[in-house]
Amino acid sequence: MLVSAVEWSMAQHEFSAQARENTGQPVRTCVGCRKRALAADLLRIVAREVRPEGWVAVPDPRRRLPGRGAWLHPDPSCLSLAEKRRAFGRALRVSGNLDTAALDLGIDQDPGCEPHPPQSSTSREELGKRTHEHTVKHQR
Repeated sequence: MLVSAVEWSMAQHEFSAQARENTGQPVRTCVGCRKRALAADLLRIVAREVRPEGWVAVPDPRRRLPGRGAWLHPDPSCLSLAEKRRAFGRALRVSGNLDTAALDLGIDQDPGCEPHPPQSSTSREELGKRTHEHTVKHQR
């Protein structure tokens, strides 16, 4: 049994390394369904402290808020799985009450979100062109 656990761990590591190598983008794990996906396909969640009672989980679509982040598919089923497993408190390392009502509203308001969006189809060449264009624009 130990051998299979090691093999599984190695396979997971190879997947993430392969995905990052193929796209050049970071890979994260959804706290709801526990599937790995590109960070661009996931929504970042952060905890904000509320003075008297505890914490509030808020979406961070721009990925700029300070603090530890948890990653979630923008899918109501992944949100319900994460709430059921109490995954946000562990992933964000907060103790006490964690209010996820803001996440319910944020994910339910986006009717166009696909459950588990497909992998990004951006090629390495397109990514390289974007990076080069960005670099050229800021060299002035």
